[in-house]
Amino acid sequence: MLVKDRIAIITGAASERGLGLATARLFAEHGAICFLLDLDADAAAKAAAGLPGSGHEGLRCDVTQEAECSAAAAHVIERRGRIDILVNNAGITQPIRIMDVDRANYDRVLDVSLRGTLQMSQAVIPAMRTQKSGAIVNMSSVSGQRGGGIFGGPHYAAAKAGVAGLSKAMARELGPDNIRVNAICPGFIDTDITAGMMTDAVLEQIVASVPLGRPGHAPDVAGCALFLASDLAAYVTGAELDVNGGSHIH
Repeated sequence: MLVKDRIAIITGAASERGLGLATARLFAEHGAICFLLDLDADAAAKAAAGLPGSGHEGLRCDVTQEAECSAAAAHVIERRGRIDILVNNAGITQPIRIMDVDRANYDRVLDVSLRGTLQMSQAVIPAMRTQKSGAIVNMSSVSGQRGGGIFGGPHYAAAKAGVAGLSKAMARELGPDNIRVNAICPGFIDTDITAGMMTDAVLEQIVASVPLGRPGHAPDVAGCALFLASDLAAYVTGAELDVNGGSHIH
C-alpha cells in the first residue's frame, strides 16, 4: 500500500464521476484515511461512506472562503493529529469567449480554482511544517499550458496556468520543510464537469486528436495523484505531470 495510514484531504471530492472521488477511492485502496471536502455536505458524507476501509469523513467546505478552509484543516488535525496529503481538486469551468467574460465570471472561476488552491494550501501548511513532511497535489490543466481547451474559457485557462505557477512557487518555498508540491495537467477527461455539453460528434473529434485513441477517465488522473502523493515521488517537486493521452506533447 503506497499511502498506508496517511491522512489525506481531497477538495471537490463528492461528484460520483469526478476526479476528486476517483482519487479518494484509490488513496483509500492504498491505505489512506481520507477527508472529502465539497460544497454539498451530504454528498461528501455519502461519498466518504462508500470508500474502502474505515475512518473516512466527508465535510462541507467552500474553498473560496478562507475561514472554511481553516476550519476543515483544524477538524482533520483534531480528529487525526496530522495532515500528510492535500489534493487541491476543486474547480469549475465556463465555456465562454474572451469578450463575454465579465467580473462575475472571472471572480467565480479564479476564486474556486486559484484562490481555493492557495487558501486550502495555506490551511494545511502549518501542520505539514510542524511534521516536517507533506505532499500537495494541485489540479492544473492542459488549458493552462496551451491557452485554452475544449470547454474552458480564457479565464479558466488563466486560472489553471496560475495553479501551475503557484505550485512551482510553493515547491521552492516549502522544499526546505520537506513538503513537496506538484501539479497535474489533465487533457480531456470524461467527467461531469462538461455539464452535458458533450455530444457524440464532439467526442469523436476529441478522440481523433489523441494519439492513444481514447478520452481520459478519472482513474487515469487518480493514479498520477497517488504517485505524486506517495514515496515513489520522494524526489519530485515543482513538476507538472501531463495526463492527456499525448494530445499535447511539448
